[in-house]
Amino acid sequence: MKRTESAKKKLRSNGSLTKKRPHSASRYVVCVKNDDYPASLELRKLYPAVPDKTADKAGLIRVVDESGEDYLYPSDYFLPVRLPQAIEKAVRLAS
Repeated sequence: MKRTESAKKKLRSNGSLTKKRPHSASRYVVCVKNDDYPASLELRKLYPAVPDKTADKAGLIRVVDESGEDYLYPSDYFLPVRLPQAIEKAVRLAS
């Protein structure tokens, strides 16, 4: 059976789903510095990061902090964390 042009296009566009996420797109980060924000950030705590290209360009990162809202912080306050799939799923379900 010959594929239609739209089916071919669809197959090609789905190929992008297999690409690895870039380093800056980590879903979780760990706080390594909280000098100016001790009430909002706990050292060594895991935080969800929200992708924000504009913030990345400015040297900032958008993080869901202790308030439960996402705010911008200096990106050097965090390090990206790659979680095993089982842990990432458990963390996502718990939140």
